[in-house]
Formats: sequence, C-alpha cells, structure tokens
Amino acid sequence: MTRLPLRHPGVIAMIILGFMLLPLSTDMYLASLPALRRYFDIGVPQAQLTLSVFIVAFALSQLAYGPLSDRFGRRPLLLGGIVIYVTATLGCMSAPSIEWLIIARFFQAMGACASTVIGRAIIRDIYGGAGAARTLGYVLAGTSMAPIFGPMLGGLLEAAFGWRANFAALFAVGVVLLVSSALLLEESNTHRDPSATQARQLLANYLRLLRSRRFTGFMLCFACGYCAIFTWLSMSSFVLIGALGISPQRFGVLFGLSVPGYLLGTLIAARLASRLGVDRLVGIGSLVSAIAGCLMAGLALAGVQHLAALLLPLALLLCGTGIINPAATAGAIAPFPKIAGTASALLGFAQMATGAAYGFIAAQFHDGTSLAMACAIGLASLGSLAAYLLLVRRSI
Repeated sequence: MTRLPLRHPGVIAMIILGFMLLPLSTDMYLASLPALRRYFDIGVPQAQLTLSVFIVAFALSQLAYGPLSDRFGRRPLLLGGIVIYVTATLGCMSAPSIEWLIIARFFQAMGACASTVIGRAIIRDIYGGAGAARTLGYVLAGTSMAPIFGPMLGGLLEAAFGWRANFAALFAVGVVLLVSSALLLEESNTHRDPSATQARQLLANYLRLLRSRRFTGFMLCFACGYCAIFTWLSMSSFVLIGALGISPQRFGVLFGLSVPGYLLGTLIAARLASRLGVDRLVGIGSLVSAIAGCLMAGLALAGVQHLAALLLPLALLLCGTGIINPAATAGAIAPFPKIAGTASALLGFAQMATGAAYGFIAAQFHDGTSLAMACAIGLASLGSLAAYLLLVRRSI
C-alpha cells in the first residue's frame, strides 16, 4: 500500500487520533475511579495514583522520544510507542490488583507519549514555524472531541460492563492507530541529527532551550494551564460524584459539556494565528483563563457548592487554555527546527510533570467539597498569566 503524502489530510487525521490517546486514557475511566476504590478497597489517593503515575510516566518518556526521533526519525519511534501502548492496555484490562494496574498504567503512558511528542514534531517538520500554530489549532480542535465523548462513553461502559470495559475500548483505538500508521505514515524528519542522543549534546540542547526567555515563558504558560486542567481531571469525579451525588453516567455527560469551550479556544487560535501572532494569542488565552479560575475559586470560597459554579467557569477556563496550547506550542518550538523533537519533549515534560505533581498535592487537601479543587485551579490559571507577563511579553 502506498504511503500518504505528508500534507495529505489523512496524515493529520492520524496525528489527531494519536493526540487522542492521552485524553482518552485519562478521561474515559474517570467515572470508574469511585468503582476502583470499591473494587480494590483503596482510598482516594491510591485511586488517584492510577492517574498521576500515568502522567508522570508520560512526562518522563517525552525526554527520550524527542531526542531519539531527532536522531532516528519520527516513524520508527511512533510505531514502537504504539506497540507498547497496545500491550500495556491489555495489562490494564486484566489487572488483578491495584499494584498491577498502576504498573500497567505506567507502561501505557510510555506508549501513548510517542504519538503526542512525535506528532508535535511532525507538524513542525511539515508546516514550519508559520503554519504550525494554525495546524496545531485544528489538530487540537479535533482532539477535543475525545474529552467530550470519552467521559460519556466511559460512564456508559462503567455502568453497563464495569471499569475493565474502558480499557478494552482503549485497546481497540490503539490497534486502529497502529495499523493505519504502519501502512500509511511517511517519515517527516529530513535532517536527522546523529549527535542528538549524545549526553553532552543532549544537555547542551536542553540548556539552550531553557536559556531562551521565550521558550521558558511559553513552556510555563503551557504547563500552568495543564496544572489547572489536571486538577479538574484528577478531582472532578470525587467532587461531582462523591460530594454532589452525580451518577457516573451523568458525570460523563456533564464532563463532556464543558469541553466545547476548549474546542472554541482552539478554533480561535487556528483562525487568528496569522493575524495576531502567537504572543498575543497566549496573552489573550492566559487572561481569559485567569478570570475563569479566579471566578471558580471565589465562588467556592463563598461557599457556593453547585454544578453551575464549577462548570460555567470551567468552560471559560478551557476556552482560554484552548487558545494558549497551540500558540504556546508553536511559539516554543518554531525557533528550533533542528531540535524540534527535543523542544517538543521538554515542553511536554514540563507540562505533564508539573501537572501530575500539582494535581497530587491538590488532592491531599480534598475535604469533600469543591474548595481545594477550585482554589488550586485558580492559582494555576494565575500562574499562566504571570508567566506571560514576566517572560513572554518582555521577550517581544
């Protein structure tokens, strides 16, 4: 079978499906977290660890995939990662203990990571700096369908078949992505760097990135935005199902209803990237997110325990994040075409590592209400705005 030209819409479709592995793997089983507590007879922190360990492994794996893809090419690393994902998902589906599930989730994240970090680098390879923000906007708009329908499907599967059914669905998605990528995807890295994985050169590349005010500023905006999102991902089921008495099926629907805000943000970024530029887009997105996060925290501090006090600010927060993510990604990676994989890896590592640590710390303050979650989201959104004002805007 003939492989597709790199600018073929089918390549973008595969990248979108690859990007979906992360939100599907984190969102589909959110409604099952209370069920996991009962099944394995564990507490909230242990149940939440199945999510946190996924994010930690995802973060660490990016540091390997990025430089390796700069040296050996995007395609072999992508295919190897998907094989790991499919195999580990089978392990999740058959887990006899919480320890088994946590270990399988670690390897599942290692596999899922390839499609995200390499997908960003492929887009930079194909479209360059100018077109990357626009293309990433459309890719993330397509990816946003996963958080909309994933929790809904996960809630239905949980109610009908139990938590293992969610991993069976993820296994099917992984197989589809593996087959399509193996048959249709062409190599995009035309300037491989033989020294990309040498320890001295790798350290020099990372230091070069971190010394860049623009890269660091965009990276922190990106990471703080994910801290807010991950706090919602890791704590929302305990607040909505545990504190507000929402059923798992309804939880999935309500979770999905907030995601169109993210879709709107990514479409705004895609349409306005050429006109406004990535700097202004990140500024706008950070301001919108900060307003929404402070509103959610303020309502919680005032003692308002209602769905609307969470979901309405959340939709606005996700809109701001949807603007930030494609613009900050393009702005961070564009100046470094020869180490695009390494830049993508460091960007993603910072996002996932800070998100996992931040969400885990926030969970320790959970008191059965929305207070800890809302305040943590508000602080993270302010962090994104501060990074823009102190680093990105001053580097213009």
